[in-house]
Amino acid sequence: MSDTLPPGAMIGILGGGQLGRMLSVAAARLGLRCHIYDPAPSPPAAQVAERVTTAAWEDREALVAFAASVDVVTYEFENVPAASLDAIEAIRPIRPGRRALAVSQERIAEKDFLTSLGLVTAPYRRVITRDDLTQALAEIGAPAILKTTRLGYDGKGQARIRHLEEADHAFTAMAGAEAVLEGFVSFSREVSVIAARGLDGSVAAYDPGENVHREGILHTTRVPATLTSAQRSDAVLIAARILNALDYVGVMGVELFVTETGLLVNEIAPRVHNSGHWTQNGCVVDQFEQHIRAVAGWPLGDGHRIADVEMENLVGDDVQRVPELAQQANTALHLYGKSEARPGRKMGHVNRIIPAGR
Repeated sequence: MSDTLPPGAMIGILGGGQLGRMLSVAAARLGLRCHIYDPAPSPPAAQVAERVTTAAWEDREALVAFAASVDVVTYEFENVPAASLDAIEAIRPIRPGRRALAVSQERIAEKDFLTSLGLVTAPYRRVITRDDLTQALAEIGAPAILKTTRLGYDGKGQARIRHLEEADHAFTAMAGAEAVLEGFVSFSREVSVIAARGLDGSVAAYDPGENVHREGILHTTRVPATLTSAQRSDAVLIAARILNALDYVGVMGVELFVTETGLLVNEIAPRVHNSGHWTQNGCVVDQFEQHIRAVAGWPLGDGHRIADVEMENLVGDDVQRVPELAQQANTALHLYGKSEARPGRKMGHVNRIIPAGR
């Protein structure tokens, strides 16, 4: 089988959430088809993909049939069980590869990998027992954040320790899960780089975006970020170093803190990323098409930014603002087709083109 997929080829996507939905739309523009695998009966991607398999991650027979029906497999989230990947990889290539998943699925492994490249992260210690937490706090100090080493996103699986007296509560909040204590980092802003690496080893990066969070969930990303030219170059070089070290194929999100002593890596996400949604209206080739191009073995597209953009997530009841947002100038709506708005649930996003001078 050729490494370059022709139009009409089928891309398998593990996970059918909004990222899988937008990947499917991007693939369709290139004449490629998508087959979604998701345990949920009616995931958002099912509304736009050509095929959908609804089955459990443990259903080996369904996984094998899914793999046999596609030409390559990718994923929209990083917590796919290893056994599921074993069943698929015996039949079809998985892009990005397994190492990127293994690194990103476990926070200690991720930080060990990043520091092995000479990159800077927040100070961290593994926490299994309450005594481990006491020792970690003695070494790192408070304030700090205790996080489960696996799973957890959008502020979930985390407990902030502002004072040592909060340690018991934080440890209890982990519910027995292995955790990592991360030291507090004094930073002026958070930025992220969305970068891609092709099957041929070529790398293309988008402009860094500046992120603002609310209650642990990304609220806005704005480009261009407030960075010096040196910081902008350093951010892109950090992302490229990570991609090359992993022999990566596809799009990755790299979150960075801007500190007085330089850029610090917060975390990596081996997939298209929420903070890259601005590319849908700020670039000719957005992050979703870029990822499809990479996993299909196509040349990477031009990620040059053609406009200043602010992306805002629509979370929970924010979706009620859609009629108002639909009337705003220079505003593009992207809704995910979710029927029920719940607190903390991402229902869509808007991209606002920022006129010159603002």
